[in-house]
Amino acid sequence: MDVNFELYKVFYYVARDLSFSSASDRLYISQSAVSQSVKLLEEKMNCRLFIRNTKRVRLTREGEMLFEYISQAFNFIRAGERRVSELRSLESGEVRIGASDTICKYYLLPYFKKFISLYPNINIQVTNRTSPMCIELLNNGAVDVIVVNIPQKMDKNHNIRELKEIQDVFIAGNNFAQLQDRVLQLEELAAYPLLMLEKNTITREFIDSYLKQKGISLTPEIELGSVDLLVELAKIGLGISFVVRDYIARELANGEVFVLNIKETIPQRKLGIITHRRIPVSLAAQKFVQLFHK
Repeated sequence: MDVNFELYKVFYYVARDLSFSSASDRLYISQSAVSQSVKLLEEKMNCRLFIRNTKRVRLTREGEMLFEYISQAFNFIRAGERRVSELRSLESGEVRIGASDTICKYYLLPYFKKFISLYPNINIQVTNRTSPMCIELLNNGAVDVIVVNIPQKMDKNHNIRELKEIQDVFIAGNNFAQLQDRVLQLEELAAYPLLMLEKNTITREFIDSYLKQKGISLTPEIELGSVDLLVELAKIGLGISFVVRDYIARELANGEVFVLNIKETIPQRKLGIITHRRIPVSLAAQKFVQLFHK
């Protein structure tokens, strides 16, 4: 199929913002020209790509599928442009990083500070998502590098560098002080209100998989997307939370929470920094990765 790249370009901006007028402004062409380009692309594709009415624009199923690939292509093109422009110097550019808000707060902040002191003209663009969503962003070329909890199964196209080991623990506040001097089996936790991260996180996948191996069933009463909120709820006595020990140092020191003594040994996991083998890594992103090996 011979399709002019400009048609894909128009389609991309309309689909990204779901707006013909926005695409018109960005491309410096008339809204009529945008509509004509979309119509021509639909004719070449022999299908409708948008559903249009007076109030809004939305993608058809075919349009959604095409946009998934076209957006990847645009991200790859931008990555190539950045790579070329940065070959000679680091006087401009950006590094796009994907990481959860928890990893940013408890691990990456010192590295961000060091990077901007070394390369003040390079912009840091951070996208906060769960680790699985960060992996998806990396695969789509929407970010250059991600820092995540390394999942049990990884894509062979990923370059993974382990950064540190992390230990998950169950914690509780003073309302559960009677448990502080006890050795508990995991199955005993079923008698208490449990607070865990949502299922679309690597941490939750990890503990669910571990419990399944042990033949233990634990159902949380509350599922959240924020580790900080899990800690806060444990502090006020709402239940027992499952978190990474590194993220509760202050609360442990202040005596606001304590770590439950669990008989079973919960395996350690690893935090890692990941790039994609098939996507060009910008010079700025390479310099960011190098910070973790000095």
